[in-house]
Amino acid sequence: MKKSLFYIVFLIVVHSNAQRSTINFNSNWKFLLGNDSTAVQASYNDLKWRTLTLPHDWSIELPFDEKAPATNQGGSLPGGIGWYRKTFTLPLSSKNKKIFIEFDGIYKNSEVWINGHYLGKRPYGYVAFQYELTEYLKFGKEQNIIAIKVDNSQQPNSRWYSGSGIYRDVQLVTKNKTHIDYNGTFVTTSNISNQQATVHIASKLNNIENNLKVVSIVYNQQGKKVAEQSSFSNEKNFTQSNTQSLKINNPILWSVDNPYLYKAVTTIYQNNIAIDQSTTTFGIRSIKFDAAKGFFLNGKHVLLKGVCMHHDLGAIGAAFNRSAAERQLKILKEMGCNAIRVSHNPPAAAFLDLCDSMGFLVMDEAFDMWKKKKNKYDYNMDFNEWYKRDVESMVKRDRNHPSVIIWSIGNEIREQFDSSGIALTKEMVAIVKALDSTRPVTSALTENVPSKNFITKGNALDVLGFNYKELDYDSLPFRFPNMPIIATETASALETRGEYLLPADSMRIWPPDSKAKKTGNNQLTCNAYDNTYAYWGNTHEKSWLAVKQQPWMAGLFVWSGFDFIGEPVPYPYPARSSYYGIVDLAGFPKDVYYMYQSEWTNKPVLHILPHWNWKVGDTVDVWAYYNMADEVELFLNDKSLGKKSKDSNNVHVTWKVPFESGILKAVSKKNGKIVLVKQVQTADKPTKIILSANKRIIHPTQNELCFITATIVDANGIVVPNANQLIDFKTTNNALVEATDNGSPIDLTPFRAKQRNAFNGLCLAIIKAKSATGTIRIEAVSKGLQKGLIQLQIQ
Repeated sequence: MKKSLFYIVFLIVVHSNAQRSTINFNSNWKFLLGNDSTAVQASYNDLKWRTLTLPHDWSIELPFDEKAPATNQGGSLPGGIGWYRKTFTLPLSSKNKKIFIEFDGIYKNSEVWINGHYLGKRPYGYVAFQYELTEYLKFGKEQNIIAIKVDNSQQPNSRWYSGSGIYRDVQLVTKNKTHIDYNGTFVTTSNISNQQATVHIASKLNNIENNLKVVSIVYNQQGKKVAEQSSFSNEKNFTQSNTQSLKINNPILWSVDNPYLYKAVTTIYQNNIAIDQSTTTFGIRSIKFDAAKGFFLNGKHVLLKGVCMHHDLGAIGAAFNRSAAERQLKILKEMGCNAIRVSHNPPAAAFLDLCDSMGFLVMDEAFDMWKKKKNKYDYNMDFNEWYKRDVESMVKRDRNHPSVIIWSIGNEIREQFDSSGIALTKEMVAIVKALDSTRPVTSALTENVPSKNFITKGNALDVLGFNYKELDYDSLPFRFPNMPIIATETASALETRGEYLLPADSMRIWPPDSKAKKTGNNQLTCNAYDNTYAYWGNTHEKSWLAVKQQPWMAGLFVWSGFDFIGEPVPYPYPARSSYYGIVDLAGFPKDVYYMYQSEWTNKPVLHILPHWNWKVGDTVDVWAYYNMADEVELFLNDKSLGKKSKDSNNVHVTWKVPFESGILKAVSKKNGKIVLVKQVQTADKPTKIILSANKRIIHPTQNELCFITATIVDANGIVVPNANQLIDFKTTNNALVEATDNGSPIDLTPFRAKQRNAFNGLCLAIIKAKSATGTIRIEAVSKGLQKGLIQLQIQ
């Protein structure tokens, strides 16, 4: 209820100010997949083009293709060239205003025209930018045409799936000539205590005139005004970069457990008439990285328990959707994750909004490469001309987010191996610091020998980030004295959900080295036991313990939180998505999820694996992850198989159990008292489909999606672990099946298909509402099975 009041108050504030208009510009775009250079002309006929709503990713809509130039490292999906056009009108009242179009991200090589006039090009696909449209616009009944070419034809240009198109939000912003610049407000805090904090609001003003007054008001999360200050243009210290300092009494500090947010509303008045207004969300918090003790938030030690995340959202691709991203973050939060490294590029602005409100700590990363390429057509082609503007774009857009605690200027940059890395590192750090001196800067490095690493030789980084090589963690403080250290990337362990390869006590290194041409198995699966990893990494368990046991480590970012499209190590096509995730591509947790949950949370956890459908004669490795208990006792059909306890070098216990049909039960105990009981049971033949939803109400005005899980069970409701029946998802006419998935990295069914085989008992349908109100009925139908049914409400 408190949050609702908070947003209602600010809705009133924004809409009562007619001087600045910010319009969501996502709807009613025309799209052509192909290249037609005459589309820049205002008179061009686009009636036959497809009409769609942004954000949009055209690659995800296409079939998988073994010959796609992006290769399976890019998800085996086509790129190409696409055109977007939008027709719009503007009121006569806007004629003397400044009008801008703001893009949060276009992949890639976007070029923009307004009414046939060329505005510019932006090669990098991950940064926000704007163009001013003012001098080329028409007003009243006359129509305006904006045309955008997006060129993702030169491939490979990425080491993962990039998507193609205008895949983030677009806004049309109308301002008076005197206004606050684009991303021109920067809110910082100082002198923070439980009794008081100082909030500094710096606003970069465009076109300073006489008789101006700038008023900044800070509101708390309940919408109550807690501070106010005014500045006047006739004051001596009034400049284009106007800064105001306000005292907040008894501030509520932003933290991972209580992500409390304030809003600063800055209004420019001329002759006491409001002419512009900007609203900035921020949090009051302090951060510190310490070389000996790790990371501190608000003076309290916090171990960064993080994951790396690419930007795709599984079956819906790169097109950003808030509800899909929120689902991912909720799953990670439930696991105990408190930190996200956005890999290896700035994320959608709305993603950081979610991290602010949900309590995640973020490493915001700029690039995967600098001048030295990793793919033939990657960012190295544009680096020299664009890196300064692209770093500036990242920092200026994201510096007000309390979730962002550190900037990363690159990942595994090859300039660390030659002297060019020294100057480039110093220069990029200087760019960041000029725009934001409140956060440290790092880079994710692979070379941890000081004499060989030219990025660290620049002595410009505030925190050193190292990828993998966990056996060297104990020596890092001696190699790099007095430097805070964080594991920016760990594990690269490989699992396929629900696939158990026995025995589980032998390691599988897939691939074993950089020269191996064939590795793994013919089924293109990896083991769901945590015993398979790429040669540069290690198991989840060993990678976690290496950080846990070193008090100077600020924390870690596991590669990766979710499976992502592309980079399907260790397999060739038809593998088209990764095996690295703690959670699979469909959002279904793998078993190792519960290892992290048992280590990263303070709630009772007990999880046993594998399933219990085997053959007589099989000897099965049974693992249990647990916490808040002294021991786990295992029972097979009520017969005890013994008690096991963890030690400091292990985070699971294990038994070798001859298979016998029935119930395998684990009981965790603390001081002899039962904490939790979990069991797996031998399933009979598949009988029916059970549907469940991550929400029961959809808000179509917010472009919400609902994620429906289809589970195949036997007559007793036991999940059938190897069920793979074809499921057909059907909805009423007021909704549509936006996409389907099952978590298998080798399923080549297009994501837009409404039919998909279950994978190891599970399947996913993503539902989108088409009307404003009503009831959605969803059925899951499969031959020989009782159909699943669920209903959702549209509000």
